Amino acid sequence: MALKIYEIFYSLQGETSRFGLPTVFIRLTGCPMRCTYCDTEYAFSGGNNMEIADILSKVAEFGTRYVTVTGGEPLAQKQCHVLLKDLCDAGYSVSLETGGAMDIAQVDQRVSIILDIKTPASNEEKNMLWGNLAHVKSSDEIKFVLCNRADYDWAKAKLIALKLTEKCPILFSPSYHELSASELASWVLQDKLPVRMQIQLHKILWGEKQGV
Repeated sequence: MALKIYEIFYSLQGETSRFGLPTVFIRLTGCPMRCTYCDTEYAFSGGNNMEIADILSKVAEFGTRYVTVTGGEPLAQKQCHVLLKDLCDAGYSVSLETGGAMDIAQVDQRVSIILDIKTPASNEEKNMLWGNLAHVKSSDEIKFVLCNRADYDWAKAKLIALKLTEKCPILFSPSYHELSASELASWVLQDKLPVRMQIQLHKILWGEKQGV
């Protein structure tokens, strides 16, 4: 059973509540979405087919318990569900980064899902699968990538209307090069929002490049 893998690499987790933890990243090829701020366009195509057994062998070489499955959009490949289950069965602490347009109902319950909610400025709000919110667990996280003040106000309204903080931790992240992190921080503090503001550690450490 194989998946198309763009890259497998070892780095520090740059986002989410696992910020700073040594992590193996499994990046799957392909994505049906075209967000304006996408920083992994290189993974839309290319990569190589790998058997799941070979993926697990590669992950084991790095000797860490944290694994993040990402993309592209990993759930666009149906066999991703098998990979997630096998990683959990192998004893890894697994997180999944998904863009919000694919059904998460069948994701293994042991996986921590990082679910993006696409804002108007992403140009992908129309493709959001809002029914996913019914499947969010307390161990998951919901992420908003914000491009401007209008995105922030929209996300704040969704936070309240959908009672998102009652579901799981909420992440607000400034779109790199589009929104100042300090400006977003001031808005969050001013409004006393119960969210975790985050910045992308890997870009601060190594800049915008693959494999970090």
